[in-house]
Amino acid sequence: MVRMSAEERRESVIRAATSEFARGGYHGTSTETIAKRVGVSQPYLFRLFPGKKAIFLAVAERCLRDTREVFEKASEGLHGEEALHAMAEAYSQLIADQPEKLQMQLQVYVTVAAAEAAGDHEFGEMVRKGWLEIWDTVHLPLGADIGETTTFLAYGMLINTLVGMGFPPGHRVYGGIYESGQAKPSRKDADAQDADA
Repeated sequence: MVRMSAEERRESVIRAATSEFARGGYHGTSTETIAKRVGVSQPYLFRLFPGKKAIFLAVAERCLRDTREVFEKASEGLHGEEALHAMAEAYSQLIADQPEKLQMQLQVYVTVAAAEAAGDHEFGEMVRKGWLEIWDTVHLPLGADIGETTTFLAYGMLINTLVGMGFPPGHRVYGGIYESGQAKPSRKDADAQDADA
C-alpha cells in the first residue's frame, strides 16, 4: 500500500469536506464525519488543519477558485458576447455535472452571512476576496463593462438560486435568461437520454 504525502492527504480532506459541507453546511457537519470519510483519525485531521473553520475556509477557497478557473478557461481568447456565452455555458455545465459545487457555494454564502452577523469577519474576508477575483475574471472578457459584468453575475446568482431550489432544465422560470446560461442536464443524464432515443 502506497502512503499518501501530507499534501495528498490534505487534498483528500478538501474533496471529502466539500461533499460533507455541501450536504450538511458548516454547522451541520462534524470533523468526525470528514475524518471518517477520508479514512483518518480526528487527531490526524487536526495535524493537517487546525480546526473545522480552517477546513471550511480551505474548501470555500477551492470552490471559488474552481469557479474562477472555469470562467478563465471558457473565455480564453474570447471577448464580448462570445466570452459571455462561453462562460455561461461552461458554468451551467459545471453545476449540472458537479451539483456539489453549487451546493457548496450556497453553503458558503449562508455561512458568511451567519458569521458576519455574529461578528466573525474571517469567513467574509476570504470569500469577498475570492468573489472579487471571479468578478475581475469575467469583467475583462466582457469588455471591462461594469453593466455587462453585473448582469452576467446577477444571472449567475439567479441560476444558482433556481437550480438550488430544484427547478429542472427547460422550466419556464429560465425563460428570460439567455440560452447559454440556462440550467442544463448533467452530461451523464444527457448521454442517457441520447441512448434511450
